[in-house]
Amino acid sequence: MNVNYANYISVFAKQRLLHKYHILKIPVSVLVVIYKSNGEVLLIERADREGFWQSVTGSIDFPGEDLRQAAIREVQEETGIDVCQLNPDALQDMQHQIEYEIYPQWRFRYEAGVIKNTEHWFSLLVPDETAVTLSPREHIAYEWLPFAAAAAKCFSPSNGQAILQLFSSKAS
Repeated sequence: MNVNYANYISVFAKQRLLHKYHILKIPVSVLVVIYKSNGEVLLIERADREGFWQSVTGSIDFPGEDLRQAAIREVQEETGIDVCQLNPDALQDMQHQIEYEIYPQWRFRYEAGVIKNTEHWFSLLVPDETAVTLSPREHIAYEWLPFAAAAAKCFSPSNGQAILQLFSSKAS
C-alpha cells in the first residue's frame, strides 16, 4: 500500500472519529428556566419543530463538563443573554435532576441504543429590560409569559414541572 494513501486513510479515519463525536450528543443536559421578578418566564420556539415551546436546554459538550458552565453556555448560545454580566446569584442550581426517555425523533443525535437523558435544572433571574437574541438555527420565536401559562405551553411535561417547581419554592 502506498504510504501516502495509508496516511490519508489514517487522517480520514481520525477526522471521521472527531466528526462523530462532534455530532453525537451526550445524554446529560441542562434546562434553564429564565424569568423576571414579575413572574414572567421566557419560552423559545424550536426551529426544527413548529409549536414546540421550551426553556433553554442543551447537552453537555464533553464528559465531565461543569453543569453550571454548560447552563451559562446554553443561555448565551440560545438567547444571547450573557450570564456573566448579571448578578452573581442570578443563576441558581435548582438541585433537581430527572431522567426521561428521549423522543424517538431525536434519538439519532445520540450513540446507538441511548434512549434516556439526565436533565439538570437551573433558574436564571434576569432584569426586566433584558434583550433576547435568538439563534435562528435553533429557535424562531420567543415569548415572556406568566409562569403558569409558560408551564402549560411547554411541549415537555418536565419543562412545565421545572417552571412550576421554581415558582412554588418562591411562594414559600
